[in-house]
Amino acid sequence: MPTRMTLMSSPSMLVTSESVTEGHPDKMCDQIADAVLDDILRHDPSARVACEVATTTGLVVIIGEISTTHHVDYTKIARQTIREIGYTKPEYGFDTESCGVVVSVKEQSPDIAEAVSTPLEVREGWEKAEELELGAGDQGIMLGFACNETPELMPLPISLAHKLCRRLAQVRNEGIIPYLRPDGKSQVTVEYSFGVPKRVKTVVVSSQHDDGIELAHLQADIMENVVNHVIPAELLNSETTYRINPSGRFVIGGPKGDSGLSGRKNIVDTYGSSGRHGGGSYSGKDPTKVDRSCSYAARYVAKNIVAAGLADRAEIELAYAIGVAHPVSVSLETFGTQNVDHDVIDGLIEKHFDLRPAAIVRHLDLRRPIYRATAAYGHFGREDIDAPWEKTDKAELLRREAGLPLAEGARR
Repeated sequence: MPTRMTLMSSPSMLVTSESVTEGHPDKMCDQIADAVLDDILRHDPSARVACEVATTTGLVVIIGEISTTHHVDYTKIARQTIREIGYTKPEYGFDTESCGVVVSVKEQSPDIAEAVSTPLEVREGWEKAEELELGAGDQGIMLGFACNETPELMPLPISLAHKLCRRLAQVRNEGIIPYLRPDGKSQVTVEYSFGVPKRVKTVVVSSQHDDGIELAHLQADIMENVVNHVIPAELLNSETTYRINPSGRFVIGGPKGDSGLSGRKNIVDTYGSSGRHGGGSYSGKDPTKVDRSCSYAARYVAKNIVAAGLADRAEIELAYAIGVAHPVSVSLETFGTQNVDHDVIDGLIEKHFDLRPAAIVRHLDLRRPIYRATAAYGHFGREDIDAPWEKTDKAELLRREAGLPLAEGARR
């Protein structure tokens, strides 16, 4: 755990983050959008995909700009995704068999396609086309973050919030709490002392459930099988507050209870309230879209910096201009936790990380159908899915070149 952090100089500071389950209406939309993307990439890795999804009672709407040689059965993909999430019964108010699916998709703008396929550097003769395959698909700001609070190098509040929601889904799917329904949320507040996590102050869990379930029974089941299963006992004390289904009855949920929209859970998807966000969403976008691929690259850089021990906490900010391959800015913030000079880390980033879109796509092997799994429970800190941006394969190299002693297992 970090021992110093100028950003958190308070002896007692509260940080809260939330997560939602795969049955939350916004997350349903993200999963359908990424299921469409995966289906296309499985058959046409060079496709350009920007898919958005909305849902409400009895209806799913799929829109976007998609250029592909593959014939996409949007309705089949949507229904299969909804079925896997768990909306299979009419009494849920939304189910895979009876909902309508409306599709309105057009091809990517030829102006955007040209800017992406022929970067400014090639158009103006700065670099050869064979050396520069892609320009940025849009302007934008992408941020990556890592810290040494957890083994996966993620902030503790968002890590615990995701684990609570994943456990909610697990106890539902395995019949441990059979009366739960797919929609649900969690929220965790952690107290820090001078930048170090001290205790969990508040745990909030809300889960949709079958009609006729007594609140006290539900609260006891979730406390025993979810909260106590996830939150380490050493982070809890007699002052920890628990709020389980604080609204009381939660029978009506999913798209019947609230409309859903893809790209609306950006902070849940990333680092919770511990990290900044550039604003662009991820799901439904192919890797030529810098909102997605360059955010993954920023996380990859930040995680390797922290894994190398160059800093306890790192944030990478990248910015791009549409049609230009090289980022217009690359910046690093270590919040005073760096263990070597800042200039040394900057030099290592420039030397060892090619942050042009084509290089990112190639190095992280992003033209593959790996995205549906990212669309619930976060894109980062994932050890349960194929997420190449989570690798720390450059950490020892960075550590060696920074002049730090190698980690015990890496010494030869």
